Amino acid sequence: MRVAVVLGTRPEVIKLAPVVFELRRNPEAECILIATGQHREMVDQMLEQFELEPDIDLGAMQPDQRLSDLTATLMRGLGDAVVGVRPDWVLVQGDTTTTLCGALAAFYDAVPVAHVEAGLRTGNGRSPFPEEANRRLVARLADLHLCPTPGSAANLIAESIPGEQVYVTGNTVIDALHWAVERARSLPPPVPRTRPRRAVLTLHRRESHGQAMRDICDAVIRLMSRGDTEVVFPVHRSPAVREVVLPALTGVEGVHLCDPLDYLDFVHVLDSSDLVLTDSGGVQEEAPALAKPVLVLRDMTERPEAVEAGVARVVGTDPAVVHAAVSGLLDDPQAYRAMAHGASPFGDGRASTRVAVALAEGSVEHRAA
Repeated sequence: MRVAVVLGTRPEVIKLAPVVFELRRNPEAECILIATGQHREMVDQMLEQFELEPDIDLGAMQPDQRLSDLTATLMRGLGDAVVGVRPDWVLVQGDTTTTLCGALAAFYDAVPVAHVEAGLRTGNGRSPFPEEANRRLVARLADLHLCPTPGSAANLIAESIPGEQVYVTGNTVIDALHWAVERARSLPPPVPRTRPRRAVLTLHRRESHGQAMRDICDAVIRLMSRGDTEVVFPVHRSPAVREVVLPALTGVEGVHLCDPLDYLDFVHVLDSSDLVLTDSGGVQEEAPALAKPVLVLRDMTERPEAVEAGVARVVGTDPAVVHAAVSGLLDDPQAYRAMAHGASPFGDGRASTRVAVALAEGSVEHRAA
């Protein structure tokens, strides 16, 4: 069984590394790692962290590249890669432009597609953008849908995806987190604590750009006036993020702005925090497993399981609402304990094993057909 694993962004490396490890432990499987370079520096950092070396590197990212240009570049490169590798499966993860192009390139060359983290939905095709559309399109191209939760599997069944193609595996991010957390705890703190309470903040999604991001910066400044709370903010390399965040928050006492952290350092910071503010999907999955309450800086989430479990709350980007939500958790021990109970709805750390088994079973079915 030859599996071409396609990745191009930081979250894809984190969530696919455990699957790559699992496949490479199987003497009957061959794993070809294709890196698109959609995110250049952050992907290189993550690959080094997991001691992974791409077999093919497309180097697709260019400064200020439009989505249409990136898509055209990826389609050419991935099309050539799929023809050259001739895999039994092309494995993609999540909802990025790399994910969509990997699935489409495989489909065009009649190679079966397996989709890790399948079935997430907000119900709004423009939020998150373009991720919601990407994952819906990949669902129409995939032959094997590897879902993190029963809810995501139910979404696909409701969209008339054949049930025999749908597997509930758990989310591989929990596998990666289990691998990382003990290693991270042995490291010196990447950001020394300066105040009694700590919040971690991450922002990067397109719908957060502009006024929403300025509003969140305003909320952070208000929070710093408490005096007892600091914010660690690894600032995404996107110019649209940095052009807002750096002028607004540089020099604000209690705010630790830093470049994107490698995975172990980020897990260390997350593990040392009291709560998390984020528009990231992956952080919504990781933080509850470490018993950290999550306030989602968006109007909706495709991970409702965390909200239903009481470990996350969608608060949007209004500065007054964000400030009140954070203060409510920090000032009310009972409310904090209700969200910080460490129950993760996203898996048990064995998702990558289930993914590998599903690929092997599906490979047999395709050969028989």
